[in-house]
Formats: sequence, structure tokens, C-alpha cells
Amino acid sequence: MSGIPRKLALFVGLMMGALVSAGCASTGNQMPPADMMKPMEITAYCPCKKCCGWHRTWLGRPVTQAGHRKKVGVTASGEKAKPGTIAADTSKYPFGTVMYVPGYGYGTVQDRGGAIKGERIDLFFKSHQDALEWGRVKAEVFVWMPSANVANR
Repeated sequence: MSGIPRKLALFVGLMMGALVSAGCASTGNQMPPADMMKPMEITAYCPCKKCCGWHRTWLGRPVTQAGHRKKVGVTASGEKAKPGTIAADTSKYPFGTVMYVPGYGYGTVQDRGGAIKGERIDLFFKSHQDALEWGRVKAEVFVWMPSANVANR
């Protein structure tokens, strides 16, 4: 599980263990609870200007469309963007929400975007080409919301 923070790896492992012990993630015909599965539109982004909407001033400083200074590669939660970073509507899916996206894997909501509203998420890729290859996909995403105790630490 390289690139996944230790606490997240532990959390995901515990959640998968709970699912297996409940019979949800077994090899049988049982499916995870319906409230954990959400149909979503899934797009992709990378840290480039085109994907994130920033540009450089005549001094070479990166700024947002509104002219505010931009730390390139840093998410809205303050974390460095890396594979597994998900941008979502944080009014629906707060920072720390864990998701499993078929074809991508596990990720954590650490970012948001102006066009990311409702049941839509944006997955981080290291390169613009990889983001383009992902394209726009509709899929059932498994969602584990953070508990109030974990979110307030």
C-alpha cells in the first residue's frame, strides 16, 4: 500500500475486515449495503494549469483564476496531491471520506473543485495524459463517510 498514509491503510483494512466478517465482501453473491454504493460521474485531473485552472503572473507566480496565490500540487485540505487523492463536493463528502472506485482503487477526499458538485468526483493522476485516458466514467462507487469522532481530531 505504498503512497497511502498509515492511518488510512489501517482504516481501510479494518473496514474490509468488517465487510468480510459480515459476509459483504465474500466471494458469494452478497453485495455491500446499498447505502455504501453511490452512482457517480467520475472524471480525472492532474496538477497542470489546464486541469486546475491556474496561470502564472508576469513575475512567474502561480495564481488562481481569481488572482489569489496558488500552491501548485497542494489540495484544498492542505495535503500534497498524489494518486489516491479525490476531489469531491465537500458539503456532501467531507475531507477524509474514503472511496473505492472500480478501475482506480481506494482514495480519500482531500480536494474540491468549482465544477465538482453532487454525485461527481475527480480523481488525481500524476500526468495529464493519464487523466485524459481516464476520461469521463459513470460507475458505482463505494463510500465510507468519516465518523464525527475521526473528522474532529
